[in-house]
Amino acid sequence: MKRVSIKDVAREAGVSTATVSYVLNRHPGESISAETTQRVLEAAARLNYVPNLNARSLSSRHTNLIGVLIPQTEPGKAFVFSNPFYGELLSAIEYTARENGYHLLLSGTREDQNYASIAQNRGVDGIVIVGTYPGENLDALRTIGVPVVLVDSYVTDSAFHTIGIRDREGARMATQYLIEKGHRDIAFVSGSIRENGVNSKRYQGYCEAMQAAGLPVRQDALYLGTVSHEFGQQAADMYVQRGAKQTAAFVTADILAMGFAKGLMERGVSIPKDISIVGFDDVYLAQMCYPSLTTVHQDIAQKGKLAVQCILDALENPNAGRMEHILPLTLTERDSVEERSAGEC
Repeated sequence: MKRVSIKDVAREAGVSTATVSYVLNRHPGESISAETTQRVLEAAARLNYVPNLNARSLSSRHTNLIGVLIPQTEPGKAFVFSNPFYGELLSAIEYTARENGYHLLLSGTREDQNYASIAQNRGVDGIVIVGTYPGENLDALRTIGVPVVLVDSYVTDSAFHTIGIRDREGARMATQYLIEKGHRDIAFVSGSIRENGVNSKRYQGYCEAMQAAGLPVRQDALYLGTVSHEFGQQAADMYVQRGAKQTAAFVTADILAMGFAKGLMERGVSIPKDISIVGFDDVYLAQMCYPSLTTVHQDIAQKGKLAVQCILDALENPNAGRMEHILPLTLTERDSVEERSAGEC
C-alpha cells in the first residue's frame, strides 16, 4: 500500500504543503486560521496520514528520541524492572517526554559497554543515565554533541547535567530516627558498596549517625548483597542464623526492605515487635506491604520529570551551562517501627 504523503493531505484539504506542515507540526509564528487548521486535520484523519519521522529527523536534524541508559551495576543481575523505583522513574520520564513530543529508547548496559556508541548508533537527541559511577565509560560522552543527564550519580563534571538527592543525609536521618526511638543495636542492609556510589553514601550516613550517638558500627550488623527482594530474604535468613540481637535495621532500598521483612516474618520474627525496619525511596508499594514501611521519601517522579526538562532546556539553549538539581528528603512514618524503652534494648 502506498504511504500517504503530505502532498496527498494538501490536495485533499485544498491547501499548500507548507500549510499542512505548519498545522501538523504546530509551527510557531505562523498565522493559520482555525477553519484552515480544522480542514487540514480532518483531511489528515480521513487519509490516515502518519508523519514520516525519518524524513522529519533528516530535515530538522532532530530525532525526537531520548535515550535512557541503566547500567548493570551488579554482575549477573537481571534487568531492573523488579525494583519499583525504576518503574516509577521511567514512567515519569516517558510521560514528560511524550507530553513534549519525544519518545524513549531504553537500554540496559553491561559494565564493559561504551555509552557513547550506544547513543550514537541510536541517534538520540539527549541521554539520561541512571545510577552510573565516576569513571565508567563517560569520557566519550563529553564530545558526543547531545545533552547528557546523570540521575543518582556522584560524577562531578561540567559536561553533564545532574539530578539527585543527598543520600548520606537521608541515611543519617533514617538511622537517627531509629536511635531516637530507643534502638541501640541497628543493622545495615544494603546492596554492594562501591566508592562514590549511592550505597556508599548511605553507609556513610548510617555510620555518622551511629558514631554521633556513641554507638559502635559492628561487622556482624552489616548485611551486604544486591538491591533485590531476593537478597532481602537472604539477609533475613542470615539474621536468624547469626542469632542476631539487632532490634532495628536501616535498609538502603524499599525493595530490599520488603524482602527483608517478608523473610523475617516467614521465620517467625515479628515486625516491629522484634525488629523495626526503615527503608529508603518510598515507592508506592511501601504503603501497601504489611506492615506498611517507614521509609525515607524522595520524589521519584520529579527526578524523571527534571531529567527530561534538563534535556529540553539544553536543546533550547545549548550555552546555558551545567544544570544541577538536588531534591529534598523527608521521613515517612508508617507501621514498621516500634519505640523501645531502655530496658528492652
